[in-house]
Amino acid sequence: MMGFPTLTRVWSLARISILLLTGVAPLGSAAPAQQDDTVAALIRQAGNADEDQARLEYLKKLQRHPGLDAELQADVDELVAEIERWVNGKGSWLPYFSRGITKALDYDFGIADDSPLYPITRFYLARMLVWRTLESGSIWSYPDRRREWLHRAAALFGEAHKAFPDNRVIRMYLREPIPPREQYTRVADAPEWAACQREGLQRLADIIVWWIDSRMQADGQYGGGWGDDCEMWRWWVPVLIGFDDPRITAAQAKFSRSLLSQSHLSKGYHSRMTDVEHSAEDGSDAMTPMMHLEPDNPEWKRRALRLVELMETLWTGRNERGFLQFKSTYFTVDEVHSDPVRACDTVYHPRALQPALLYWQRTGDERVGKLITDWMDTWVDAAASTERGKPAGIIPTAIHWPDGRVGGVGEDWWDPENHPSETTLYRWPSATGMMVGTLLLTYHMTGEAKYLEPIRAMAKIRLQYLASPPQEEPEPGTAMWCADRMGFLSGAVAKYRLLTGNAEFDELLARERSAYMTFRLHGDESALLEALRHTALALRINFPGYTSEVRWTDRVLRFPALFAAGNLFDEAMPSIRRPSSGLLYSTATGDPGDVGYFPLNRVRWLTPPRDIAVLVTDAGEDRFAARLFHFGGDARPMSAELYLLKPGEYTLTLLREGGGEAAATERFTVAGPRARVAFDLPPRQPHILRVQPVR
Repeated sequence: MMGFPTLTRVWSLARISILLLTGVAPLGSAAPAQQDDTVAALIRQAGNADEDQARLEYLKKLQRHPGLDAELQADVDELVAEIERWVNGKGSWLPYFSRGITKALDYDFGIADDSPLYPITRFYLARMLVWRTLESGSIWSYPDRRREWLHRAAALFGEAHKAFPDNRVIRMYLREPIPPREQYTRVADAPEWAACQREGLQRLADIIVWWIDSRMQADGQYGGGWGDDCEMWRWWVPVLIGFDDPRITAAQAKFSRSLLSQSHLSKGYHSRMTDVEHSAEDGSDAMTPMMHLEPDNPEWKRRALRLVELMETLWTGRNERGFLQFKSTYFTVDEVHSDPVRACDTVYHPRALQPALLYWQRTGDERVGKLITDWMDTWVDAAASTERGKPAGIIPTAIHWPDGRVGGVGEDWWDPENHPSETTLYRWPSATGMMVGTLLLTYHMTGEAKYLEPIRAMAKIRLQYLASPPQEEPEPGTAMWCADRMGFLSGAVAKYRLLTGNAEFDELLARERSAYMTFRLHGDESALLEALRHTALALRINFPGYTSEVRWTDRVLRFPALFAAGNLFDEAMPSIRRPSSGLLYSTATGDPGDVGYFPLNRVRWLTPPRDIAVLVTDAGEDRFAARLFHFGGDARPMSAELYLLKPGEYTLTLLREGGGEAAATERFTVAGPRARVAFDLPPRQPHILRVQPVR
């Protein structure tokens, strides 16, 4: 379709172009003009439609329009087929175009640039480039390449906007936010933190429900492929783990069981040879959320112990230094890859054991504990090493097998070069946060200080960096270069602080400025309020950016990153921010870090995450406190599961803030890892829930 247009088509296209621009028929074109006006109107309506399904319907009407010239008929047939694929694909169809994008950052729609449908193809190409950039580490991790892709996309959005100025989605990419579909009525006595948190939770739940209603297929997939779809629960956590929405819980259960029933997981782990970051996520991301939702189901114990068995018998061995380590970055349920380039234990390997780590945390199983502590001894030793120029105390991202040396076969200790296609994936810091969480869990379970030493060492280096940042970019691999990339550390030291009461990391926590930890340690509500406000504002606008526009399901909340400086545009758009699902999770559950490794969520509110705000203010092994606000008009029956309380007798008291008689009191017994309580929460009044031991 890329040849020269015929004379007949030149006149037809010119007439349609005039109509597209003005909506007025040219002089001297009576009957034919009426037909062209209909054609032009359909093209305008298709291009200006905010939703792809509506655009498709307009184009199907155009497809059936009598009297289209042959070339325009062929163009509309091509475009309808392309958009059908975009809208109604099956299986893993959302990123179908990924390999079709050429080195010239183009995609062959089969439509010539003189076609009146060509501007619509510019809109689709721009979106393809945007979401490919958001997904690909080999593009996003390199600023010059990222800028090339996104600036090309911005120019294409500009072309589409000239043709279709009423399309709100195009304008959204061009920095004109789409306003919220629903406004929340202000409730007089609601504290601002409650209004902001409620809005964040509810809008996040709206996004989740959209995915369930609009994308979930009969087999449980969401359109991004099992390997990406399985990651969605990670941003669902505030409402999935913090609350109990039956619809959302059921969707996760359906997805997890559907994925675990696939043939490639039939033996308990992935059967296809790939690196651990990708082979582990199908099983771990299906099992781990279900261990939170169904903690008493023996299925999860069985599956977790299967991972332990594979680690004992297949995946690991004693290296030449006598330490237990994984033999390769690449392994399956049946074999371990023998390539020396890939022969690395890495900071991503805790993902393969994530369900087993959670099982150990909950049960103290001695078999699991012996295996994990033996493995963590390897990483404690590697962290202390100065081999190959690694700074002492820094956890490397890889340990080579079988020699046990720091790093991989690469020239630098900080870049093991153990993944041939995703070259940045295991480069420091990679997933060091996972290893830090595993070390902290091991310290908690054993009480042995050696497992805390790598965290202490890195915290000292990080604090030195924050107190006196270097004037120039540090040399890669140096202590200060590592310190610049240690943002993952704050969650672990916050967990340690709240778990032990030990203040040794308080100076670091003060400099890291975690809004929730500042509130927990000092009662300063201002930073917390500002952070909750930002998340509410982020989720309030641009709903399509989190839903219908998304093409990779492991990037659902990443849309606002497009508007940082140097991405779609040179200058930043400060009013478009990234939401923090982690903040919503922390405030609702009391866990100051993430849920993935060594979760410290203190409560699950057994109520839907709507018209409710809950802020955990204190939690320990013998106490719990939270502020609550119910936005509904009637008293709300509430129940909750409390975690990590030591066995004993407790009293629950629900008090209105500011004093008055207790709205509820209950005495209950903690005899295991969880205790359930129930009470009625009065409407539209701030309350404090306290749990204390009977004295």
